[in-house]
Amino acid sequence: MRQAAFLCLLAGGCAIAFAPILVRLSDTGPVASAFWRTAIAAPLLWLWLARPSVRETASRAIPRGALAAAGLFFAADLGVWHWSIVWTSVANSTLLANLAPIFVTLAGWLFWRRAVTRVFLAGMTIAIVGMFVLVGPNFASGGTRLLGDALGALTGAFYAGYMLAIKSARDAGASTMRLMAWSTTITAVVLLPVAYFSPQPMLPAHLWGWWVLVALAVVSQITGQGLIAYAFAHLPASLSSVSLLIQPVMATLFAWVLFHEPVGAPQLTGGAIVLAGIWLAKRGSSD
Repeated sequence: MRQAAFLCLLAGGCAIAFAPILVRLSDTGPVASAFWRTAIAAPLLWLWLARPSVRETASRAIPRGALAAAGLFFAADLGVWHWSIVWTSVANSTLLANLAPIFVTLAGWLFWRRAVTRVFLAGMTIAIVGMFVLVGPNFASGGTRLLGDALGALTGAFYAGYMLAIKSARDAGASTMRLMAWSTTITAVVLLPVAYFSPQPMLPAHLWGWWVLVALAVVSQITGQGLIAYAFAHLPASLSSVSLLIQPVMATLFAWVLFHEPVGAPQLTGGAIVLAGIWLAKRGSSD
């Protein structure tokens, strides 16, 4: 069981790593692709939840406040991240979005007065240094690439809010499948008017574009998040957190192979420092 859960965790990280690739391939706008990602996934999740065997285990209390917060934070996370993917490199966008665990620990310290260890502070400092090395080349050019880097870091903050809301909902007794169904549905509802009124294509121009959106929903949203949720229930938190760092590594590799996106010395150095800092911060936050 433990070995199967670990393989599921790695597979889930790789599935989510396809998200920025599929966003780049989509012929809709960034917010529109975020909307369709959740709008296509939501009915599939509800169909799965309607199965008798699943319905029995999922029929628990529904913490409405936490679920609403999860949906709102995830909508902000996807909307901002998809713009970041378009404006900067896949490597920068994905690496900066993975700063979320640092924001989670900082939120715990600010709002719940949880202790912060020296190991976490060291890891946070290293990650911030790596972030400046990573985005350093874009400071000179400025423009949308620098803005894309900034949105990547902001994505990490919004995803931290989503993680905290999900934890609150789980603590209140909500099942994983019910959480995914509700939060995905709320995210789609919130993103619909934003995508519709944004100056960007709302609908794919070709059938291929619809297949890209279906893949984004099925591969990244349902399969990726589902495998990770399953693995988290069967593996220690420390092992799960570190293993998920495969996501930015695989996303960078996919972008290099498919888009010939260059990976220069600043990205290799900054990315390695950021990953080391996140790993150290996660260890410090679980001590």
